Amino acid sequence: MSLFWRIFALNAVVLGAATALLLWAPVTVSVPVLLTEAVILVGGLAVMLVANAALLRLGLAPLDRLTKLMTTVDLLRPGQRLPASGAGGVAELIRTFNAMLERLEQERAASSARALLAQEAERRRIAQELHDEVGQSMTAILLGLKRSADDVPEPQRRELQELQEITRASLDEVRRLVRRLRPGVLDDLGLVSALTSLSEDFATHTGLLVTRRFDTDLPPLAPETELVLYRVAQESLTNVARHADAGRVTVALRSAEDGVVLTVTDDGSGIEAPHEGAGIRGMRERALLVGGSLDITPAPRAGTRVQLTAPLARKQL
Repeated sequence: MSLFWRIFALNAVVLGAATALLLWAPVTVSVPVLLTEAVILVGGLAVMLVANAALLRLGLAPLDRLTKLMTTVDLLRPGQRLPASGAGGVAELIRTFNAMLERLEQERAASSARALLAQEAERRRIAQELHDEVGQSMTAILLGLKRSADDVPEPQRRELQELQEITRASLDEVRRLVRRLRPGVLDDLGLVSALTSLSEDFATHTGLLVTRRFDTDLPPLAPETELVLYRVAQESLTNVARHADAGRVTVALRSAEDGVVLTVTDDGSGIEAPHEGAGIRGMRERALLVGGSLDITPAPRAGTRVQLTAPLARKQL
C-alpha cells in the first residue's frame, strides 16, 4: 500500500467511525443549536482529531525513524540500518535508503583506501628524499665543518664547533621527521618494535611518562594492518601532546578473538564528547581500511581512551 492510500485509509477509518456515531447515536441538532448539542459536537470533533492524530502517528512512525537516521548517519560508522518490515511505500522507501547507505559506505571505503594508500606512498617518497638528499648533504656539511674546525685557530674553531652542533641537531630533526613519515623499523622489525620506538621518541620530546603493555603472543598481522595500528597510535599520541594536558600515557597492544586491540590511554583533562576533527576522522578512515573499529571514550578514572580493534584478515575493499 502506498503512503497516499495509507493516509487515506487512516482518515477513512476516523471519518467512518464518526459517521456511524451520527447515524446510530440518539443525537440531533436543533436550530438554533443548543448548548448541550454544541458541547457534544465539539467533544466529538476533539475525539476525531485525537484519534486521527494517534493513527497517523502510528502509521508514519517508520518515516520518523528514517528521518532521525538520515540526520545522524555517519559513513565512518558503518552498519546503521533500519528494519524494513512489512510492505508498502514506507517499507520500500526504507529498503531503498538502506541500499543507498550500503552503496555509499562501499564507495567511501574504496575512495578512502585509495587516498590513504596514495598518502602513504607520498610519505614514503618524501622520507626517502629527505634521507638520501637532505640527510646526506647535511652529513657532508657536518664532516666539512669538523675538518675545518681542526685546521683553524681557537676563536674560529669555537664558532665552527657551534655550527657543528646546530647542524647535528638539524640532522637529528630530519631523521626524526623521516621516522615519522615512514617508520623503517616497522618494515624491518615489526609492529611491537615500531610502537616501542614511537613511544620512546614521544616520551623524549614531550617529557611525559609512557607505559607500554604489549602481549607476547600477538598473532601475525598483514602489513596494512600493522601500518594502520602504528598510524592510529601515532595520531593518538600527537593528540595527547597537543590537547590532553596529561602526565602519563599508556600504550597497550593485546590479542583478541580474531584480531588485536590497540589502546592509548592518558590521564589528562578528559572529554565529554570528542570533537570529530581531521585527526579523529582520519583515524576512523584508517580503521575502516582494514575492517576495524575505532572507539574514543573517557578513561575509567580520568583522561581519554582511544581503542582500535583490528581483525586478522584485511577487509577487501
